[in-house]
Amino acid sequence: MSLLRAAVPADVPAILGMIHDLAVYEKEPDAVKNTVEMLHANLFGDNPQIFAHVVESDTAGEPIVGFALWFLNYSTWEGTHGIYLEDLYVRPEARGGGHGRKLLQKLAQIAVERGYARFEWSVLDWNEPSINFYKSFGAGPMDGWHVYRLDGDALTTFGAPAASHVGVKA
Repeated sequence: MSLLRAAVPADVPAILGMIHDLAVYEKEPDAVKNTVEMLHANLFGDNPQIFAHVVESDTAGEPIVGFALWFLNYSTWEGTHGIYLEDLYVRPEARGGGHGRKLLQKLAQIAVERGYARFEWSVLDWNEPSINFYKSFGAGPMDGWHVYRLDGDALTTFGAPAASHVGVKA
């Protein structure tokens, strides 16, 4: 039996542990800089901008077997918010039990209840198990779109005050 619920502060260490597990799965084991304190502040601080749901199971070794971490995005064309799923993770020993589907259905339900126009996420192109899972309930890639990102040195350089462009007002 499993229980799906909104995350509470006591869940933060388990969520962070699964974030580390996800980084290993995605072949970036040393990329996580997040800490318990940072995640706690972002989820439960004065003005949280991210949200999480967890699945508990009494049949697995760990009580929390999966999580979904998400935030709101906005469609200028639709004039309403949407949900962006940053991470979905289910512990390997709990996969196949419907936990990932329950988490995604909960976020879809939130989007529908609130009148949001979309629910979206990114998936690595080599992650066939996840791609097939998403396709199994009707999700598909956005044709013609590519995700771009500024991070690290490129972000620091481009975002530095000296990088201001002539004629561009802040």
